[in-house]
Amino acid sequence: MKTNKLLFSVFLSTTIYLLLTTGALADYGQYGQYSSEPAPSASILIDKTVGKPDGTVTKGGVINIQYVDNLSPSDVRFRPGEQVMFKLRVKNTSNVTLNNVMVNDIVPSYVEPIEGPGMFDAVTRVISFNAGSFAPDEEKTFTIKMQLYGQDKLPTDKGLFCLINKSRAYNELASDEDTAQFCVEKEVIGVVSTPKAGPEMGTLLLGAQAMLVGLGFSLKKITKRT
Repeated sequence: MKTNKLLFSVFLSTTIYLLLTTGALADYGQYGQYSSEPAPSASILIDKTVGKPDGTVTKGGVINIQYVDNLSPSDVRFRPGEQVMFKLRVKNTSNVTLNNVMVNDIVPSYVEPIEGPGMFDAVTRVISFNAGSFAPDEEKTFTIKMQLYGQDKLPTDKGLFCLINKSRAYNELASDEDTAQFCVEKEVIGVVSTPKAGPEMGTLLLGAQAMLVGLGFSLKKITKRT
């Protein structure tokens, strides 16, 4: 009897060991419909917006700005030398902590960053900075101020053109990117407008023609006399 009990005990221990090592006895709480908590999933969001002056000024003399996704040619147009504001909203949209989140902002042509986080590489035209760690649902906002080049450094053949500013947020687990458009209007140098002809212009031209005819007659008379 003792031998049978010993063999049964060894058999039972071996069976349990095999079941555990092959995953046959799984913890129901870690799979599908048996799970009480959602499986870890990493995701991040970056929302890029551009500042639109609304035409009003605060008591301190600061122009009020409304941030929008994009500005079309029919919206506010920026002039040479003016400043353009951008806002970056970065949010951890997952249920896990995201560490060492990097943000890259690709600066378009004809503008120069003058204020904001990070370092600007003039060769690649990219602003880079580490936004740190983000807990689940945590959100951070960053503002970047840029300035348009002067009239002499803008395209000479374009009076109105639009530029796109692109941003990206990422780490080893997740990434996202977004863009914002704004438009620039400048004076096209070298273009001379032709004056419109009206009744007054016709009268002036007729008077000038009569004077020239009279002058011609006078010159002819003088020539004949000599």
